[in-house]
Amino acid sequence: MALFGLSTLIGSAAESAEGGQDAFKLRPPHEELPPTYWEQYGAWTVVGIVMLLLLVGAALWWMLRPKPVVPEPIEVLARRELEALRQRVEDGQVLSQISRVVRGYVAGAFQLPPGEMTTSEFCRAVAGHEKIGPELAAHVSDFLRRCDELKFSPAGPPLPIGAAARALELVELGEARRAWLGQQQTATPTSVARPITHS
Repeated sequence: MALFGLSTLIGSAAESAEGGQDAFKLRPPHEELPPTYWEQYGAWTVVGIVMLLLLVGAALWWMLRPKPVVPEPIEVLARRELEALRQRVEDGQVLSQISRVVRGYVAGAFQLPPGEMTTSEFCRAVAGHEKIGPELAAHVSDFLRRCDELKFSPAGPPLPIGAAARALELVELGEARRAWLGQQQTATPTSVARPITHS
C-alpha cells in the first residue's frame, strides 16, 4: 500500500515537471484592445454636454426674464382710480385725490409740461394749451377750483357734489377731444405745391 502511494507521488511529480515546461512556453498574443468610449467619443460628448447646458440656460433665461411692462393707457388708469374713489365718502382727502387724478389725466393725455403746479398755474397752462381747447379747459378749471373751494372751506366737511362722477365726465370729454384731434390730423389734406407761372 505504501508502494502504491509512492508511485502515485512520483507520477504526479513527473507530470508537474512536464507542465512546468509548458508554463514557460509563450502563448499567442491577445487581440488588441479596442479604444474605450471616452477615447473614441470623449471630445464630442463634452461638446454635446456644453451645448445642452447652454440650451437649458437659454431656455431658463427666456422663461424667467422680466416681461416688458406695457404702460396702461392714461384714460384707463384714470377711470379705474375714479371708479374706486366714487365708492368713498366725499371728504377733503377724497376731493384731493380726485383732483390729482384729473390733473394727471389732463397732463398725460395732452402732454402738458411736467412739474408741480398750483391750481391757478395748472388752470393757466390748460387755458393756453392749443390741443385741450377752450371748452375743455374751462370745464377742467372750473372743476379744480370748485374742489379747492370745498377742500379748504372753513365751514366744515363739504357737502357731496358727485366729484368722482363729474371727473369721469371730464375724462370722457377729454377722450372725445383727443379723438377729434386724431381725426383732424388724418383728415388734413397735404397741400400740393403748384408751380408759379408768369404771364
